[in-house]
Amino acid sequence: MTTPLLEGLPPVVASGARLLILGSFPSAQSLAARQYYANPRNTFWRITGELFAFDYGAAYERRLAALQSHGVALWDVLHKCRRIGSSDARIDPRSVVVNDFAELFANHPTITRVYFNGEKAATMFRRLVHVDTPVNCRRLPSTSPANAIAFDAKLAAWQDISLS
Repeated sequence: MTTPLLEGLPPVVASGARLLILGSFPSAQSLAARQYYANPRNTFWRITGELFAFDYGAAYERRLAALQSHGVALWDVLHKCRRIGSSDARIDPRSVVVNDFAELFANHPTITRVYFNGEKAATMFRRLVHVDTPVNCRRLPSTSPANAIAFDAKLAAWQDISLS
């Protein structure tokens, strides 16, 4: 039996967005909830809540609105893929379909910075995305619970996203 082709989440981007945070592909929990970073052990919302002074335990829509009010957009490198579980290592490289970054950057020219949530997102973007964009890119440590570095170290590394 073939693993089903999974489809990711739509971008969360408002007019005037200045920076884009890219993951690789949503976890199984995120896909089921239809929410970015839905795994409660993922530190994404705790980190961004601390950096932008919002309640990271608030309702999902309020957290998204808080990020958007600070010019932050969210998306993933992949639009579709086959994967068992949530591990990036389990993504079938023959199945990947990349999101349309040419359209995103054309429709949101104010995005000038891209931050990758982890090495896999950065590597996939560099290998698979072929667009000319006037953006600065930087890899940050993954907020995934699989990335065992201490929370304070992750928070310190992510500090750059709030300096705009």
